[in-house]
Amino acid sequence: MPKRRLKDLRFLVTGASSGIGFEIARQLLQRNCRLIVTARRLQNLERLLQFAISEDQIHMVAGDITDAAHRSVLMEKSVEHFDGLDGLINNAGVSGLGRFEDSSPDVLRRVMEVNFFSPVELIRIALPILRKGTKPLLVNISSVLGHRAVPEKSEYCASKFALHGFSDALRAELGNDVSLLLVSPSTTKSDLFDNAVENNSHREWKSENAMTAEAVARKTLQAMTTGKHEIILTLGAKGLVLMDRLAPTLTNKVIQRFG
Repeated sequence: MPKRRLKDLRFLVTGASSGIGFEIARQLLQRNCRLIVTARRLQNLERLLQFAISEDQIHMVAGDITDAAHRSVLMEKSVEHFDGLDGLINNAGVSGLGRFEDSSPDVLRRVMEVNFFSPVELIRIALPILRKGTKPLLVNISSVLGHRAVPEKSEYCASKFALHGFSDALRAELGNDVSLLLVSPSTTKSDLFDNAVENNSHREWKSENAMTAEAVARKTLQAMTTGKHEIILTLGAKGLVLMDRLAPTLTNKVIQRFG
């Protein structure tokens, strides 16, 4: 994956109204990138205007990323405002909390639609545009739970495992035409689990000691510039993945008891 200079590049960022997506967009604006940003909440997207150098640097398109018509509009706006794209950052995501047997098909379908089907289909229609860009790049914001699953987040884990597998396969298919970076944060200080599609969990999902969204975004931009294929962001997350590979039976027992 080639190194790149971010200044003046054109990016589409999904889920940019809060958390990691907001911070990625803010930091890209500070690097003089040009952005199309999207989320369902226009009012929250508008907070990014204060970080823009000019009004033409950022364009906001509110809508539901699971809507195929909205995804098409995002591509149209990218061409209309910036004559194309150099990068697509798939960050939009939702969660579901609680035991699988207490959940419903609707929760599973909503989580998979937002976290997997939508980014995949957005990539499908973005590829012809990206191929005309400068050092084109796909960034999929996944999770360490796409490497090792834990209880009471089964739908979320499934969606991130799917995105992980898809990303690995697509990276091999694209070769040198379009680069692909998979970002796997651990628990992050954001509203992801506060705004879960459903919460039947009796646990308190704490994030006081979690990595900040600003730090996740900073490390993501570093990986984009240095040409990495994948990053796992914390020592604890790296340790969990390594432990699962070296001693899966022991890891299962530990997670079953403490997970």
